[in-house]
Amino acid sequence: MFHADEIAGLCYERFNQLPRRGKPEPGREWTLLAAVLQLTRCADSDTGDVLNDSHAEVIARRGCIRYLIQKLHGAVSAGDSSVFCRADQRGKWKLKPGVSFLFFTSHTPCGDASIIPMTDSESQPCPPVTSVKGDGGTDGELKRKAEEPSEGKNTKLPRLEEQETNLDDPKQASSKTEAPSQSHSPETPDSVGLHPQSVPDIHRTGAKCVPGGPADPLHPGVGYHSTGVLRVKPGRGEPTLSLSCSDKLARWAVLGFQGALLSHYLEEALYFSTVVVGKCPYNREAMHRALVTRCSQVSDLPAGFSPCPLEVLQSSLEFPFSQAQTELRHQAGQGRISPCGAAISWCNVTEQPLDVTANGYKHGVTRKALGTAKARSLLCKLELFTSFLSLVSATDPSALPDSLRRTELQTYLDYKQASESYQQAWTKLRGQAFPLWPRSDRDLLLFH
Repeated sequence: MFHADEIAGLCYERFNQLPRRGKPEPGREWTLLAAVLQLTRCADSDTGDVLNDSHAEVIARRGCIRYLIQKLHGAVSAGDSSVFCRADQRGKWKLKPGVSFLFFTSHTPCGDASIIPMTDSESQPCPPVTSVKGDGGTDGELKRKAEEPSEGKNTKLPRLEEQETNLDDPKQASSKTEAPSQSHSPETPDSVGLHPQSVPDIHRTGAKCVPGGPADPLHPGVGYHSTGVLRVKPGRGEPTLSLSCSDKLARWAVLGFQGALLSHYLEEALYFSTVVVGKCPYNREAMHRALVTRCSQVSDLPAGFSPCPLEVLQSSLEFPFSQAQTELRHQAGQGRISPCGAAISWCNVTEQPLDVTANGYKHGVTRKALGTAKARSLLCKLELFTSFLSLVSATDPSALPDSLRRTELQTYLDYKQASESYQQAWTKLRGQAFPLWPRSDRDLLLFH
């Protein structure tokens, strides 16, 4: 059995071993770290080319997808894999005995899991919810777009070079990050003039409630948020279709983290056995509510799917580049503290394990290269789909899963919809637990 501190320590050590490029500036920039770890029990011991969501949890899961595709590629090519063994169904694979996956995040996931009692003066996990109208957006206008960097002049952001750069350097692509601000209860006659300790309060989440459902009451103290509801991010500005990390982890706990494409090859969904959180504002009950309870009653799922009873643990080790640690180490003259503008992914694959992103694209690309393969993150939908198609091509036609024997499969959307068991499970989950989950524009999924 592992210890939470052991998992956190391994993740922090791996981060420290990565190249300096894209990392936060010590004392001025902070970031979050998330990782997927494979555990092995031993007998002896939009066109799809933009990375729309650069939250650490999403980056970690997509890096794991890259890893699983490579392992399946080896399985179908050589008939052997350190992760998978053949299942009973034709063309299907399953995890080898003793292999499991664990999810680590250095901070409480944004969204519902971040709505926790405030017991001290620690910083809020996310920016506070603000009025959409006040930010210039409208409740009905949900748009998926590449997130843009904040406009604070002191924020370090990887930039698109006007001149050609060395594209052989480690890849980097990005999305918008905004420095969270400390949230306060709205000034009302009931809250003005009270001693801070006399009114119970909660940590706020920057993720907004999805339109059409319960809204945040925005009352002082513990009545500020609604709990258990779906939320979209980012916390400020115009809403997007990207759900909060709490919601995505809850979805993966029912559908598996493998996604629709890899479900073609897998007899059973892949679930994280455990979620480990680093030292930060944390509440086990809120984590369990957000990740497990909301979906625990989903029933009538197809074979291979079932709500996963996640174990949730917290480490006593804090990420050195957390917001709290950055504030402690900040020195005069370093400028405003801000989130790091880059997203770094390291994946245990043989080719191009490092992917550093900014504004949804590789770091260092020229404007001329935008829209080409040179600018794409290895974690964008198009690149992952291309890797999946390579896996399909490497599979002997006689060993293809039945769902991949259709001749009409062409687009990304075609292959996702052809994963019938996964789509049936998603329909059950949406109908019973998440009816307000926003639907993606299908026209954005027609690439190939």
